[in-house]
Amino acid sequence: MPLPPPPSTEPVRLTQYSHGAGCGCKIAPAVLETILQSDLGTFPDPRLLVGYGTRDDAAVYDIGNGRALISTTDFFSPIVDDAFDFGRIAATNALSDVYAMGGKPLLAVAILGWPVEKLPAELAARVIEGGRAACHEAGIALAGGHSIDAPEPFFGLAVTGEVRLEHLKRNDGARPGDVLVLTKPIGVGILSTAQKRGVLKAEHTHIGRDLMCQLNQVGSLLGLQSGVHALTDVTGFGLGGHLLELCQGAWLDATLQMDQVPVIPEARTYLQQGCYPDGSFRNWKSLNAHISGASDMERMMLLSDPQTSGGLLVTVAPDELDTVLKVIRGAGVSATVIGTMTEPSGTPTITVH
Repeated sequence: MPLPPPPSTEPVRLTQYSHGAGCGCKIAPAVLETILQSDLGTFPDPRLLVGYGTRDDAAVYDIGNGRALISTTDFFSPIVDDAFDFGRIAATNALSDVYAMGGKPLLAVAILGWPVEKLPAELAARVIEGGRAACHEAGIALAGGHSIDAPEPFFGLAVTGEVRLEHLKRNDGARPGDVLVLTKPIGVGILSTAQKRGVLKAEHTHIGRDLMCQLNQVGSLLGLQSGVHALTDVTGFGLGGHLLELCQGAWLDATLQMDQVPVIPEARTYLQQGCYPDGSFRNWKSLNAHISGASDMERMMLLSDPQTSGGLLVTVAPDELDTVLKVIRGAGVSATVIGTMTEPSGTPTITVH
């Protein structure tokens, strides 16, 4: 009887075990609209301050005494090959939803799907450890979780947070004249696509990972700023998609200065090589009827590029802009002015210059 082959010493590439990657796995906005339709509507609870009606980042529930709970969940399939980094990124992304409401996380529980016949349990332990590391950085416990045997690996968190009612920031509060500020460059989806295709250079592997591992903790500080009128994070629908949600929530238009939008320089190079995430085309299909001035392929793909653990998109009163920029940059976070919110000319639209 022949001996079994020795175990492979080749490192496992997690991205090869999933058809999507990171927040690029998100269902397209138009399809999601169909899925969320219901004859029952929202259960009438006056203490539910934010549900899914405005497509905000998390649910918010009034618990009295001027305080509210924030509840959210987010998970996805691997966007990097390293198990620890995957867990850390997925957890950082989930925590961002609480920060994007102006709140602070309290605790998290893990959500894990693992193909136990294909991948070793030790790798799953590294994924969990990465998630635990992100929670520790945020100052909270990873308090438990749930796991299933699944055809593809996925990981994320359900996070509970809190916020004072006067500090709650929604995605539908923008006002005409507000200035748009972005806290991270875009292009992560392009880099992750280059990695899945095996063309990402070794010296570029840290770029997207390091960005995706940066917590959006500054959102808690932005919650304290009266000059911040609307707040969201840029994830799977891309910069264009999440900006459109801001526009539709407040029934306003937006003007975007494309040359001011921060883009990861290396992402432009891979974009020119044809590294377009599949999610970009799904996003653009939902976005293109609401946007003008983005007819060339580079603009289309950058604006619809699915971000994972992306930056915060903030609308700020013009007379408070300097104060808010000082708060963001004082926290060691980049802040770039990329456009303005304007009075609507009809159905909310984005004009790109």
